[in-house]
Amino acid sequence: MGGDKKKSAASMEKSQDNDKSKESGAKKDKKDRKGEKSERKAEITVILGEDQALKLIKSNNYLTIQELAKQTGVKISAANACLTGLLKKGSVKRAGGFAGHWIYQPVN
Repeated sequence: MGGDKKKSAASMEKSQDNDKSKESGAKKDKKDRKGEKSERKAEITVILGEDQALKLIKSNNYLTIQELAKQTGVKISAANACLTGLLKKGSVKRAGGFAGHWIYQPVN
């Protein structure tokens, strides 16, 4: 009903200056700036050897996924993959725990 408010002379002058600078290429679009900033991040791969994990389990008599990840310095997902691989091979067994927080023991 009321419409837009009329801009003051100073704000109109600023908007004209901005339009000129955009045309001349002084300011870049967000997409252009975003493309320049992003650099490809290096992929970090940490391999946890099953023999290393088994050695830690035998020295502690039992181990959880979280403890294995902390002691070896790998992600929890890598420690989980290693322990599930050892479980399938029969090198370790579940001794207790619940809901994904399992305690693993070496098989004698």
